[in-house]
Amino acid sequence: MTRIAHRIAQCASLAEVRQNIDRLDRELVTLIAERGAYVKQAAGFKKTAAEVPAPPRVVQVLAKVNALALEVGAEPAVVDATWRAMIAAFIDSERLHQAALHPPAPQAN
Repeated sequence: MTRIAHRIAQCASLAEVRQNIDRLDRELVTLIAERGAYVKQAAGFKKTAAEVPAPPRVVQVLAKVNALALEVGAEPAVVDATWRAMIAAFIDSERLHQAALHPPAPQAN
């Protein structure tokens, strides 16, 4: 039995399944918002746009969440695809915040 399996309610209807999924979606979006706030903070520590993507950190995060997926019984392919998409979106967001916090110096004419 996976770590999460004992917490899953046996639903009596599709409506109940959807109600639980909706509840989880709300929690997930709240956590994504929290993660986004930390991404904005990270942008403040990165002085150049080149620092934003941080490929070694991406590799580290993917390894961590893929291992966690196995530990808790999540589908590794779903977790990997979800995190890759989320990381890409947060990199785009962080680039915007980094550029706003550290605009490039004006070029001399």
